[in-house]
Amino acid sequence: MNFHTVYLTPLASLLAGVLILLVPRLLNLIVAVYLIAIGLLGLFPGLLR
Repeated sequence: MNFHTVYLTPLASLLAGVLILLVPRLLNLIVAVYLIAIGLLGLFPGLLR
């Protein structure tokens, strides 16, 4: 199965939202990982190919 950034971003957002609701202390970690991932995908668009 081939995931594109179009599918990966909403799935990551949904997963992060559910985890934040379940364990609010993970908010800082989830936000940091999410921002790093989006930044890397923005700098290196061919990273997932």
